[in-house]
Formats: sequence, C-alpha cells, structure tokens
Amino acid sequence: MKNILFDCDPGHDDALALFEAIAHPNELNILGVTTVGGNQTLENVTKNAKHILSATHSNIELASGQSQPLVKEFYPATNAHGDSGMDGPKFSSQDDTYPLSSQNAVTFLHKKIQLSSELVTIVATGPLTNIALLLKTFPEVKDSIEKIVIMGGGLDHGNMTKAAEFNIWTDPEAAKIVFTSGVEMVMAGLDVTERAYVTYDEIQTFKEQGKISDIVYELLSFYYESGKQFGFKNSPIHDLCTITYLLFPEAFSGETYSVDVVTDDSEARGMTIADKRLLPENKNSTYVLLDVDRKKYRDILMDSIQRLDNR
Repeated sequence: MKNILFDCDPGHDDALALFEAIAHPNELNILGVTTVGGNQTLENVTKNAKHILSATHSNIELASGQSQPLVKEFYPATNAHGDSGMDGPKFSSQDDTYPLSSQNAVTFLHKKIQLSSELVTIVATGPLTNIALLLKTFPEVKDSIEKIVIMGGGLDHGNMTKAAEFNIWTDPEAAKIVFTSGVEMVMAGLDVTERAYVTYDEIQTFKEQGKISDIVYELLSFYYESGKQFGFKNSPIHDLCTITYLLFPEAFSGETYSVDVVTDDSEARGMTIADKRLLPENKNSTYVLLDVDRKKYRDILMDSIQRLDNR
C-alpha cells in the first residue's frame, strides 16, 4: 500500500482521479487532500473537493492552500471547466459542510509527511504552488517523499499556449522548483494524457448506474462538450493518469529525462523542456509518461466507479 497526499484543483478530471483513488483503499492510503487555485479560484476548487469527498462518504482530511501563483497573476480555466470549476453535476448544500482543516495546505502537508512512518508519494494535479512552497519551506521533507507524480507539462506541445500546458503555465516558477528539487518525479503531460480519453459512447455507459456513476456521467458529459472548442472528438481525462499510473504502472510506457521549465516572459513561458542527451547526466531526472493502454485505462476507471457505487 502506498501512502499518498493528493494536491489538486478540482476540476472534472481531478474529480475522477479522486474517485479512482478512493475506490482503491487497499492500494492507496490517502493521508489527506489539499487544494490550490488553478482550474478555478481556491474557494471554488475547495468547495468542489468537499463535494467529491462528501459524495463518497469519505473521512479524508482536507486543507486549502495557495490562491495565487508565486509570481504572476492568476487566471482560472473557466472556458474548460465552467464557472464553478466543476460544472455539470448538482450537489446539495449539505455537501458544502464537509470539514476543512484550519491549517494551510503547506503546513498540513508537512505535518502529514512528518507523522507518516513510511515514505509518502505526492500526487499533484494542479499548479505546483503548494508543493514548491512545501519543498522550499521544509526542505527536510525531501528524504520522506518517495516520489512526486504530477499531471502537467508536455514535451511536444502545450494547451494554454503553443508551448505551455495549463498547470505549468499557471505557475512556472513553482514548477521549476519542484522539477529541480532532486525528488524523484513522474510527469503525466499532454504527450500521454491526450491519449487517455473516453469516447462519447463510453460516457453514456455511466448513466443511471448508481450515485457516483451519475456524477461521473454529468462530469464527463460537460467535459466532452467543453472539449469540442479545443478540437477534441473524445474526452481526455488528463489528471486521472496520475492515479492510474500508481495503481497500474504497466498500463503506461515512458522515458526518463532531465526536465526543466521556462520561467522568462517569452512565448515559451511555462514550457517543459526535456534534455535527452546522454551526457552530461543530470540528477533531476523525471520519468515522462508517453503512451497508455487506453482500453485498460478506461476499464480501470469503469471498475473504480462501479466499486464506489457498490459500497
């Protein structure tokens, strides 16, 4: 079993990643969930995290973190995720009452890592602001982190700009801190996540199958429609790659590179650059996921949601 801390900005695909993680308690011990401003404002994404945790009757601790990037102004992804950050499903006001820790996410993450008797894996599916501040404020935690698995970046192209993917573009200074921290990294960037999709017909199979399936159906239906404006004919579930990789790494293939982040004000700001040279060797190595068994990816999601429906 892996001890994980889940830092996110829900987000349709964050929600599905959370669902899948919660559906596998024998494989993943979720020590806590933290939120960061990204897909929407910190207030909205924290509310969305409450809704997901409440819907699954979880008792996982939740803490909110940074509302702004380290340097630049914050821009939410309203065009992709809607005004709430997770448009589609309707949640009750009771879901808003899910308890929120009084600790800031950075302090919360530090204490959870300190209290763990085993190494902790950090999963980050939003901008890396919280994680960068954790590593800079409490550098000693690096020895207690097994790896950091992120959704972000892309070696071939971006989606926020021609060069940069949204999570990294939102806070490239934070991303650079994390990538160059010396902690083992796994990067699920656009190279793999755009291959990790569900089709329209597959989305329909979730309809009226159970409480969680209905939420997933509404999430994916909205996400499928919003994806059309970006040219997608299917619905990539980007953030889900992080959890599926931890559960079934054999479903993915990739390569290890040294990855750095562009932080200047050029058109390349937020771009992730892989150094593929054999020499010089670089200690800041990142395992970059490049391909996925899509049908296995889909089947794992479907099985996970069915597990939650049957609980």
